[in-house]
Amino acid sequence: MAIPGNLLTALPPARDAECFTDILRRPGCRIERIVSQGQVTPIDQPYVQAHDEWVLVLAGAARVEVEGTETALAPGDHLFIPANASHRVTFTDADQPTVWLAIHIGETRSPHE
Repeated sequence: MAIPGNLLTALPPARDAECFTDILRRPGCRIERIVSQGQVTPIDQPYVQAHDEWVLVLAGAARVEVEGTETALAPGDHLFIPANASHRVTFTDADQPTVWLAIHIGETRSPHE
């Protein structure tokens, strides 16, 4: 039976820390909602993942730097981050939540291992 959901309701508080919620997990694919509010990735701690990631901003605003190129994202904007690319979030709106949909493609390990 299909269970409906809404990615923009019942948002967790994200002022103190980003909130990550798995929406769907299948072998080689994980879809998650990320809620940010003012968080950025430290310049000396970029993400480098062994799998591809596609992100879509549903609400709010953000900027993401991939391999030295920064892109501003508004609702509806999406970005593909290839495997092994150094990337980091350089801005999320502190006044309102930024809601992301992230699709991890080819992920073989849990993100918390």
